[in-house]
Amino acid sequence: MDSSPPLGASVKGWALGFGIWVLIGLAAVPSFASERYVVIVSGASGGEKYAEQQKQWRNELTVFLTSNFLVPDANVAILDEESTGTSQATAQNVRRLLGDLRRRVTRDDTLMLVLLGHGTFDGADAKFNLVGPDLNAPQWKEAIDGIAGRLVVINTTESSYPFLEELSRAGRVIITATDSAQQRFATVFPEYFIRSLADLSSDLDKNGRISLWEAFASASAGVKEHYEQRGQLSTERPLLDDNGDRVGREADAPGEDGVMARAMYFDADPASATITNPAAADLERARRLLEGRLEELKSRKALLSEEQYQAELEAILVELARVAQQIRKSS
Repeated sequence: MDSSPPLGASVKGWALGFGIWVLIGLAAVPSFASERYVVIVSGASGGEKYAEQQKQWRNELTVFLTSNFLVPDANVAILDEESTGTSQATAQNVRRLLGDLRRRVTRDDTLMLVLLGHGTFDGADAKFNLVGPDLNAPQWKEAIDGIAGRLVVINTTESSYPFLEELSRAGRVIITATDSAQQRFATVFPEYFIRSLADLSSDLDKNGRISLWEAFASASAGVKEHYEQRGQLSTERPLLDDNGDRVGREADAPGEDGVMARAMYFDADPASATITNPAAADLERARRLLEGRLEELKSRKALLSEEQYQAELEAILVELARVAQQIRKSS
């Protein structure tokens, strides 16, 4: 294991608790508690230079999540090339870890899966390079299907676009470093994505928080500037899909994607920190979660029948009205 900040026992086995990552997740009322989960898979590096780079990236990402965004150390799981046993980035360990999360993660929770390393495309299959046998995009889909919570997958590698097509589904946010499987050069997207978490300029709407969309947009701008400053043609164009249509969009291009990502944040819901009354904090958290559910429903409207959409909309609005009434009574 490298010299990452303390990560509790989460990287040592599967029987320990997780809990972690971003946001205003979509939760059922009246259960307002939600957990945030993060899994970082740092795959086969392909050389000493890339190994050092990946080590730096995963260390920085862990620091920003645990220090800046107060994600508990015990809620971060890391699989890497250098470790042994159940912490090594192998296909078996990936499946085991995600299988454990499938049993633990509830609808109220959020899981972020970050892939650091290299990807390949042989004309038929796009793969993420692991220690030993790789996993292709359909195999990653099989590994994450059935996880109940909000799922964010960030594939930062070259040839990553097929992962967007394969993993896209309503209720998920999929980010890839490239918009084509043919982009086979090592990417700089992970550097700029991780940097966006520590850069206050990423807070585009100036609300004091960095949303997933803002981090994606900031990183995309950084990638573009990186190539322009070097007078090079950009070999990577990051995409985000969050409405399940398997299309995705660039940050500065028009498109329907982004509604869900704009409502997702890296830090925990601040409601409980600003309200001293526990009951009032629960109500405020419930309101935020319902508002998140409303935004997510809007992003899925094109995928639903009018009857389904109206039924879900009515249920959310009724709960919002009930929670709003209780907030007024308690104020």
